[in-house]
Amino acid sequence: MTIATDEPAAGPVIVPVSVITTCYGRNQHLYNLLGSLMHGSVRPAEVIIVNDDADSEQLKAFSLNIIQIPTTAGMQINNDKGQSAFDIGRNRNLGAVRANYDALIFLDVDCIIAPTFIEQLYAKLQSHPDALLMGQPRYLLSPLATNESYELQQGILPESYLSNLSVYNPYRYNFESTCYATTKNDIEQTQDYGAFWSLCFAITKAQFNKIGGFDTGYIGYGAEDTDFAFMARELTIDFYLTADIIYHQQHSVYRPPLNHLASIIINANRFYEKWQHWPMAGWLTDFADMGLIAWQPEQTNAINILRQPSVAEISEAHYPDAPFV
Repeated sequence: MTIATDEPAAGPVIVPVSVITTCYGRNQHLYNLLGSLMHGSVRPAEVIIVNDDADSEQLKAFSLNIIQIPTTAGMQINNDKGQSAFDIGRNRNLGAVRANYDALIFLDVDCIIAPTFIEQLYAKLQSHPDALLMGQPRYLLSPLATNESYELQQGILPESYLSNLSVYNPYRYNFESTCYATTKNDIEQTQDYGAFWSLCFAITKAQFNKIGGFDTGYIGYGAEDTDFAFMARELTIDFYLTADIIYHQQHSVYRPPLNHLASIIINANRFYEKWQHWPMAGWLTDFADMGLIAWQPEQTNAINILRQPSVAEISEAHYPDAPFV
């Protein structure tokens, strides 16, 4: 389904970019993302939403060329393997296939872009068309209230408001300066492909296809984006970090993510078999310390789950107000 609204004669600058996002049950986050895209310094030529439950009438309120495609077309669900109907890697692949433009920008649904994000990241991709580029997240400390979401979607919520409400993730690489006006052009090549996170990244369609998209052998949650980056490294695709800001919308998390134990172990085993390297080592250490799995960093055999976390353990790991995992 394509949803488009008429633009005024002297409309915004449109850049030949396909923005791709996917979600289910996160529609308030989606509408905030669309509001920020609509009021950016430029607009993408299309926004592809791989999604089944967004209100098509509400989508028409956004002056964007929105293409909504279903998440489950042709999908075989194997619940015995912990697979769910919502598969983020597969959904991103569906969006890339549908894209009409060579410049692809992938955004998780809980992103809110800074006004210059699309303009600046697209310019960097033009300068580095054979590379993989990742933006710079900041994390909102609380969910946007109804009035804040309304102001965002109307284009009257200042970026300074989001800046003051957000922090960097101290566990990830960050551009240190907080003066965004002077750092928005910053770009830094890195050999640390493990630093890649698919929250906000850009790549050409040709390079995405060269990588093969996201490996759909990963299920549920964990490691599919690190695998994507390792494949880019295998193919000698340069990887750059950029200072282009997105604001991550706050939602509850689990530390460690006990609610995703099954898929994390399946994906860790797949990743090790493929790359002879254990991903998500911090979480695996936490699980081992809790007696949920038997795992050591130097082991070469597959991880087995020894027991499931209790309801009390899962509840204790739940942080409803944490800005990041």
